[in-house]
Formats: sequence, structure tokens, C-alpha cells
Amino acid sequence: MSKVKVGLVQMSCSADKSANLQKAIDGVKDAAAKGAQIVCLQELFTSLYFCDVEDYDNFKLAEPIPGASTDALSEVAKELGVVIIASLFEKRAEGLYHNTTAVLDADGSYLGKYRKMHIPDDPAYYEKFYFTPGDLGYKVFKTKFATIGVLICWDQWYPEAARITSLMGAQVLFYPTAIGWATSQ
Repeated sequence: MSKVKVGLVQMSCSADKSANLQKAIDGVKDAAAKGAQIVCLQELFTSLYFCDVEDYDNFKLAEPIPGASTDALSEVAKELGVVIIASLFEKRAEGLYHNTTAVLDADGSYLGKYRKMHIPDDPAYYEKFYFTPGDLGYKVFKTKFATIGVLICWDQWYPEAARITSLMGAQVLFYPTAIGWATSQ
């Protein structure tokens, strides 16, 4: 692997999904303008972090993958010639939801997805209420710039995920994460 320049988009989010998507797109454009070849968005970037409460209304935030958000980001990836790693709330079927990351190559093609396997459930992180553990296994994605592995947030506390993904050929590992300030702060 030759050198690769990575951009990370960390942003505040609102309750407006379309505004968050546009803000993420603007962040990708800014990172690309600074030379980034692979841009990783934060975990669940299209909404406020909703897993701090158990509320059935939040299931309305989920979307299919591929779907509207990945379609919009695919256009941006193609336009800018960058790889985009996008963490989304996936609605796989009625009653079946995942915390999923889609990988879009620099030509805009959808390379696939990884579903978060390790789901936390403790105060302020009620993710088991929303997400079914991933069933796709660990994966690597051969992008234009590098072979990458994508895991999600809590997966970082389980070293076998990084080890297996590296042994599968990942040259760079990405962990989109939403850990930050508590919503009360």
C-alpha cells in the first residue's frame, strides 16, 4: 500500500436528517479539498444519538442500505473521487434493524456493508433495544486507495475483530464512533 490520506468528519447533529446528511456531504467535500482520499463519517451521523433512551418512535429514523443516503453519498464519492465510509441506522426488514456502515468506492460504487456485531447495553447506551447484532461477519473492502476494514464503535473493545480483519488483508481499520459528551452536558 502506498500512502493514503484519510479524512474524518465529526460533527454536531440535529433532529433534521436531511440537514445532517447535507452537513456530512459538506464535511466530505471539505476533507476532499484538503486532499483526503478516504473519508469516514461518524457513527449514526444522520440523526442525534438516539440510543440514550428506549423510544419506539426512533425506529422511524432507520432506512434501507443501500438507500437514499447511500445513493446521495455515492454521487458525492464519484464527483470527488473519494471513498466514503458511512454509518447508518439500517432497516433490514420490519422489526429487524442494524447499526451498519456502508462503504462507497471512489467511482461511486457501493462495495458493501458491515453490521456492528458487539452491541452495548448499559446506562445511556441502550443499543440492544434498537440493533440486532451483525450477521455478515468481519469484512474487508478493496477500495481504489487501500484495502480497508470497517468495524463500529463498541467493536473496538473486542480485539478479535481487529485481528481477524487485519488477517483478512485490511491495511487500514476504521471505527466510526458516536462516543462523546453525554446529551445532558
